[in-house]
Amino acid sequence: MIGTILGSRYEIIEKIGEGGMAEVYKAKCHLLDRFVAIKILKKQFANDKDFVKKFQKEASSAAGLLGTNIVNIYDVGNENNINYIVMELVEGKTLKEIINENGPLPIEKVIDYSIQIAKALECAHKNNIIHRDVKPHNILVTDEENIKVTDFGIAKASGSATITNTCKVMGSAHYFSPEQAKGSYVDCRTDIYSLGIVIYEMVTGRVPFDAESPVSVALKHIQEPVIPPRLVNPNVPSNLNNLILKCIEKEPIKRYQSISELLNDINMIKRNNSYDIITKDIDDGNTKIMDPVIVDDKKNANKRSRSIKKNKNKNNKSKSRIFVAVLALLAIGILSGWGYGKIMSRMNAIKEVLVPDVVGLRKEEAKIKIENSGLNFILGESETSDEPKDKVLRTFPNSGSKVKVHSDVTVCVSKGPEKVLVRDFREYDYITAKNIIKNDNLRVEISYEFSDVISKGRIITQTPEPGVKVNKNDKIVLVVSNGPKVKIVTVPDLNGLTLNEAKTLLKLKKLNLGNSVKTLIDKKELNGKIYSQSIEKNDEVKEGSKIDVSYYVYDSKEVQRVKVPNFEGMTVLKAKELANSKGININVYGKDNDIVVSQDKEAGSEIYLGDIVNLSID
Repeated sequence: MIGTILGSRYEIIEKIGEGGMAEVYKAKCHLLDRFVAIKILKKQFANDKDFVKKFQKEASSAAGLLGTNIVNIYDVGNENNINYIVMELVEGKTLKEIINENGPLPIEKVIDYSIQIAKALECAHKNNIIHRDVKPHNILVTDEENIKVTDFGIAKASGSATITNTCKVMGSAHYFSPEQAKGSYVDCRTDIYSLGIVIYEMVTGRVPFDAESPVSVALKHIQEPVIPPRLVNPNVPSNLNNLILKCIEKEPIKRYQSISELLNDINMIKRNNSYDIITKDIDDGNTKIMDPVIVDDKKNANKRSRSIKKNKNKNNKSKSRIFVAVLALLAIGILSGWGYGKIMSRMNAIKEVLVPDVVGLRKEEAKIKIENSGLNFILGESETSDEPKDKVLRTFPNSGSKVKVHSDVTVCVSKGPEKVLVRDFREYDYITAKNIIKNDNLRVEISYEFSDVISKGRIITQTPEPGVKVNKNDKIVLVVSNGPKVKIVTVPDLNGLTLNEAKTLLKLKKLNLGNSVKTLIDKKELNGKIYSQSIEKNDEVKEGSKIDVSYYVYDSKEVQRVKVPNFEGMTVLKAKELANSKGININVYGKDNDIVVSQDKEAGSEIYLGDIVNLSID
């Protein structure tokens, strides 16, 4: 795609990102002379006509959004089966990159970022646009700490037919709502849920639900209770903790009902640390299963009255038998109560156990140790770490905590070192490629090769190939072009040749004829002949070098002769001054202070005006 021009104005310069649906490029708008970002739909989606139609319609709707915290969309187009959106180019990092680099963010920064994100969503919701893919990857943070929300590529207009009106669910599993996971109807409260997950990740440095596959993550959104962020990071204020939990309620009716309502609470927390977030249990009117209620009505009272009268008619013998039976039951009850008390006291003594320390163990070893302690092993989220894959990083509750037998112990394990996607550096200049590799926390190794195709200083090949994921600090080997390989040739003897003959001979040797200086003579037989060359015959030079020559031109009327001075013993500077005063050309290599020790034409001999005298220095 590099070098492609879209819409007769947008020239694609370099690839700067990639997502599940599209690739993002930096481009130059030649019409307005500015840089822009262009998002291009991937081929697997571009071939789906219905998808493309909805994509273009919904992208056009999102293009109407104008907000301080929203990445502006300038243009939407299609050309040669390339579907693209032209957007404002934002210099900075994604919120995901910032969280990965810093872990949990300071609470003040979390609140500031949350307010700006909420304002962007408020602008969208007021224009009846639901984002549906709110996640840190789609939130850009400039160097000035300004937030820009982007990627409305799968957004929908409220009440419109959407891209997800199929059997497929679209979005990012770690951030989408339970209703998205079920493929149910979504509204603005879906964005509120996703924003809650983003805030959760900002304060804890991790997502609340993680698993081996997107489907497993989706099921956790639907079924599993969330670990309160304050239990993960004790520095989270209780009001912010409650705000997050209210955002990520599984039932939409229990969440904030509008982004404006949420924005108001965040602003209140910012202004007042003690501001309390009120949560309510809401009876949604659904059918519930309840124990039956026993009603002591008049009919039952009459029935009991008849029964009492009947019992009074029994004889004394029956009463005696009943009395004996009651005494027996009472005795059994006393003995049973004593036994039951002993059993319960023992049960109370063993109902709590300590959570074992399994940090540093492999997942399988931790499972055995936890279950041997009478607890339930629950595999929680995985996260990148310098620890080997499947090593336990922490547990919830923490090791040493007292818990009831058969309680759940959630275990967080390592995914292994963070993987870095290797970019395509081919034809980049070496300095740019090296800086990008270092910024990606990778090492670089350079080797050089000659190339007749790739300019000197640019990358010919790389190892590993682009698109491969590697560990941090892994090595990227770049092969840099040294330009065309230099070839050495031998200079031919040009003396006695004409200029055309010399040019032909030099071309065969892959050399070029340089400057030619004529000297007038009165000998017709030497007319047009070369008598001197700037580089001596049999000397070795690079291919393409230029050879200067001097040649004779016959003119009996204009020819003048001069006597050759004695240059020996002079400095190079003095020799040049003397030759210039006599109208003689000299050829000498050296510094002005070097001494001339010999000359190829004897002092006192006559030469033609313009002839060259070759001097040698010590």
